[in-house]
Amino acid sequence: MKKKNIEIMDTTLRDGEQTSSVSFSASEKLTIAKLLLEELKVDRIEIASARVSEGEFQAVKDITEWASEHGYLDQVEVLSFVDKGVSIEWMIEAGAKVQNLLTKGSLNHLTHQLKKTANQHFKEISEVVELATEKGIDTNVYLEDWSNGMRNSKDYVHEFLEFLSTQPIKRIMLPDTLGVLTPKESFDFVKEIKDTYPDLHFDFHAHNDYDLGVANVMEGLKAGADGLHLTVNGMGERAGNAPMSSTIAVINDFMPGIQMGVNEKVLYTVSKLVENFSGVMIPANKPIIGANVFTQTAGIHADGDNKKNLYFSDLMPERFGRTRQYALGKASGKANIQKNLQQLGLQLNDEDLKKVTQRIIELGDKKQVVTKEDLPYIISDVLDYNYEEKIKVNSYVLTHSKGLKPSTTVSITIEDEVFEEHAQGDGQFDAFMNAIRHVFKRKKMVLPDLIDYAVRIPPGSHSDALCETIITWKNSEKEFKTRGLDSDQTVSAIKATEKMLNIIIN
Repeated sequence: MKKKNIEIMDTTLRDGEQTSSVSFSASEKLTIAKLLLEELKVDRIEIASARVSEGEFQAVKDITEWASEHGYLDQVEVLSFVDKGVSIEWMIEAGAKVQNLLTKGSLNHLTHQLKKTANQHFKEISEVVELATEKGIDTNVYLEDWSNGMRNSKDYVHEFLEFLSTQPIKRIMLPDTLGVLTPKESFDFVKEIKDTYPDLHFDFHAHNDYDLGVANVMEGLKAGADGLHLTVNGMGERAGNAPMSSTIAVINDFMPGIQMGVNEKVLYTVSKLVENFSGVMIPANKPIIGANVFTQTAGIHADGDNKKNLYFSDLMPERFGRTRQYALGKASGKANIQKNLQQLGLQLNDEDLKKVTQRIIELGDKKQVVTKEDLPYIISDVLDYNYEEKIKVNSYVLTHSKGLKPSTTVSITIEDEVFEEHAQGDGQFDAFMNAIRHVFKRKKMVLPDLIDYAVRIPPGSHSDALCETIITWKNSEKEFKTRGLDSDQTVSAIKATEKMLNIIIN
């Protein structure tokens, strides 16, 4: 069967940037653009709206200069407007060569927003397209509110398409601007148009207001759409656009008649970069790219994975540059724990494994987070294992007074030798670390560097909620993390530090 090749246009830098509170800098836009075209290998990118701001102009200029040097300029597109050529001049100055002209795809928008007739609108569009052609700029046309146009003013849409078929344009873009279509409507509307104009190129642009973005995209492709508009992490106005990651996976797994050039192994990398630049966190349960989506929690699932991969599907994490994880908690069985022990290079006999499993279940009942890194401590606690507690923080006094530097007095035991130290710092935890550092200096021992410190509490919790502190340390041998849990933030950090001390001395 001959496969149909479809174009993937990423509009994270234009439509995705309409996500509330998101604004990429010029350098961030250039970095994302390079990754999208060179690594993810999308066919086209829509990077900005014309005339928005001086910063937007500079971002477009930076991207077009890079794209021109590397042969990508015809894959870089800018949203433009029917404005008597003002957008065209803006694009020329910015170095852009492809405009996505925003027009009215419903009679409702035309009548009440532009207050013009169809013929007036078409005439102005033709003038802009003619000017663009003269200036060496290719034109694609957006039919804004096309989905409602097909619902409520279909004759107008067909009249518009008949007009566009006479114009020197490359693509016609069909947006579900308000994200209101059902999958059936997506199929029916796209098919009706593609059957009527089989020789024209149509892009389908889905929004996700009803969480139907991916389903609508599938139906649009089945109906004959020639291209799709997607965004990284589903970013976009309101509920966002159809997400790149899920859409690519769905097409690869369930639409054998479709082919595209996107490199799915880079999806996670791109998603994390955009998460970092945008400040919009990826939900843990977000398909393909969420933190938890390749984590087995139930013990029966881990057991099944040990027995001919019974809980595997085609959605393998390695496809996306990820690995399968096995969570530890009250739902864990022996198989989950065995998987984690294997990763640590540890083995337990059946009786010891049973005891450790029971302790993890107990911790899970208390809502304490258990990680792979915690296993040696749990094993030591339950079985008096090799990771014995050689260092113990016996007691401490933390003071923080207005106008005075925070200070700590700490008592610590290192291999049966008790030390007491007092120190000041920029904060209570810094003072505690300075006191510990004094002790280690006396012992001629070196502490690892603290390179990251993260604190979190469950969403919606109150001031008495448990606080989890995750600290990343680095010494000459490795980088590792420890966690502490307590209702007091400083105490949870101290607990995490105590774990670190025992790791480096063992």
